[in-house]
Amino acid sequence: MKPKTVLITGASRGIGRAAAYAFASNGYHLVLICRNSGESLQLLCEELKDKYHIECIMFQGDAGNEDFVSSIFRQISSLDILINNAGISYFGLLQEMSLESWNQVLSTNLTASFLFCKYAIPGMLKNGHGRIINISSAWGTTGASLEAAYSASKSGLNGLTRSLAKELAPSNIQVNAIACGVIDTDMNQNLSMEELNSLKENIPAGRLGTSEEVASMIMQLACAGNYLTGQVIGFDGGWI
Repeated sequence: MKPKTVLITGASRGIGRAAAYAFASNGYHLVLICRNSGESLQLLCEELKDKYHIECIMFQGDAGNEDFVSSIFRQISSLDILINNAGISYFGLLQEMSLESWNQVLSTNLTASFLFCKYAIPGMLKNGHGRIINISSAWGTTGASLEAAYSASKSGLNGLTRSLAKELAPSNIQVNAIACGVIDTDMNQNLSMEELNSLKENIPAGRLGTSEEVASMIMQLACAGNYLTGQVIGFDGGWI
């Protein structure tokens, strides 16, 4: 069988990096995207190629820029799985947030997913199959104080997931999302130790999740039966 190809945005660290390892170890070819950490991502590509004997290419640029995204799809011949993982946060009062910061969060967390879906879908339709997995957040369901833009972007991503799943189900393309709770990644570095301990006390599992655990969940969705679509799956240790 021809190896499948997966594209992962935000692949240089955290969940995206863990997902790259998970798919490479299962024989998938990789297309990895990052915005700022090109050298780190290139080293990851080389490591995964050497260790797992798979193909791996990388692109560095703004995932919310249509010219950048369209250029990627002119250079890849086939795609089986798209993982929209790129994301940034903003912590602060809404009235103190600039329009520029608001637009940056929405562009990275939501517009980028729209663009990658837009350009991935034609190839998936041609192949007669495909999987789109969006990495969302519990805040997209509940909202979070001081994270209005992030919460809004993830709520929008949940809506995109459900709507696109209905649109594409007749074409054998499944669309699902994972609504992560507090995962131990760089995105949570702004939290103090006291805040992290308080969070842990409120999570029934008693700890933060790991990127590797999310990557394992992504793999399960990638391999699930095609009747599973349109779902926003909570992955939060029982928190929400």
